[in-house]
Amino acid sequence: MVSRTGRTLFVMVARGYSGARGNGSARGYSSARGNGSSRGNDTIHHKLVVAGGGTGGCSVSARACRALGPGTVAVIEPSEKHYYQSMWTMVGGGIKQMQQSEMVTAEILPKPCKLYKTRVAEFQPDKNTVVLANGQKLSYDYLVIALGIQINPGKVEGLVEAFKNDPTVCCNYMKDTVVKTYPAIQNFRGGNAIFTLPNTPIKCGGAPQKIMYLADEYWRNHGVRDKTKIMFNTSLGVIFGVKKYAERLLKIIDRKHIEVNFRRNLTSVNHLKKLAVFEHLDTGDKETYNYDFMHVVPPMSAPDVLKCSTSQITDEAGWLDVNKYTMQHNKYPNIFGLGDCTSVPTSKTAAAVASQNKILLNSLCQVMKGKVPDGKYDGYTACPLITGYHSCIMAEFDFDGNPLETFPIDQGKERRTMFYVKKDVMPQLYWRLFVNGKWGGPKPFRKAMHLWMCR
Repeated sequence: MVSRTGRTLFVMVARGYSGARGNGSARGYSSARGNGSSRGNDTIHHKLVVAGGGTGGCSVSARACRALGPGTVAVIEPSEKHYYQSMWTMVGGGIKQMQQSEMVTAEILPKPCKLYKTRVAEFQPDKNTVVLANGQKLSYDYLVIALGIQINPGKVEGLVEAFKNDPTVCCNYMKDTVVKTYPAIQNFRGGNAIFTLPNTPIKCGGAPQKIMYLADEYWRNHGVRDKTKIMFNTSLGVIFGVKKYAERLLKIIDRKHIEVNFRRNLTSVNHLKKLAVFEHLDTGDKETYNYDFMHVVPPMSAPDVLKCSTSQITDEAGWLDVNKYTMQHNKYPNIFGLGDCTSVPTSKTAAAVASQNKILLNSLCQVMKGKVPDGKYDGYTACPLITGYHSCIMAEFDFDGNPLETFPIDQGKERRTMFYVKKDVMPQLYWRLFVNGKWGGPKPFRKAMHLWMCR
């Protein structure tokens, strides 16, 4: 198994990857897909309904279509395009182009599945029903929820207006704002450059500082850094949640002469006066900063359709309440979930979804056979911490923050090789294997590289 997958990956890398994969017409997708509401408000039944067509939804639906057969799987996803969002740090840093991160949603989903191009309006788990935004109702035998995380720029006073009107305020987390980042870096001529991290769970927790390191190097190379004060205003009390990598990052921050202000949370932006107000979370004091460049990470939350649900489908914080080992819902045995919208206590990354999607499908098939799921997800997640235009710390860890590294080297060290794994290998894994349900994480490779003497 390891050698066959390894050969496949080697061939992919050797052949190269063009980035933008075209319009997908060679795969034979019908342009009529997605018109699944022709029966008006009548309830349509599917064996499996997948709510969400992002990374988790695509990978699970692909696995399910192969396991259950054609005509059994329906996917609910309103977005016309699917984005490989893990690439957006590199888009913001000028390393990749936006079009390399996108594909048409209908072309990336498995052909046998039914696509409903609308939003979920309500979950009715006691009726085994999902209500869509257009009024259509879908009933199901089994349900997978993979809705991702909701970004809330409106929770910061003045931030929406700043994103719209101030070219120096940018964000790598949204498609409309990530395209502002590299021009803002290029046009910066010195002054205060602020990078933020909010007081909420976020996806890809390392991304707020990755772009900071890229900006630092760009400004050094263009003679601007000596006229610049870089500040990282983070709501956290540590630079990173895993001790090994945090210690290495603090040394990088010291080397780059970056000022870190812990426990600061952005509350408002006045783009006309170029002012940002932060709350000190320990004292409650408000601090006002002038900015000349600001990369803002907005607050995030579970999607409204979950956190506002009146059913017992979520935990107290609004996240989908699932068993962290099996991905099965803790109350409704025919409901499963994965990815950023769930209560699983690990870092919300695409790498986590890679391991979760395989375990979820196994749990689903066991339940279909009347068995109790015996999955053992270990919390594996990864964060390629880009520290420059040719360097990266490949952080991999488990539920408890213990390193769970794939390669038999110290991955806490900045390495050029890991940068190119992130830049060139991971996009191929994503487009060719991951979203097609053929990548369940690096565990087989990790075991082989460590001679089966690791988890």
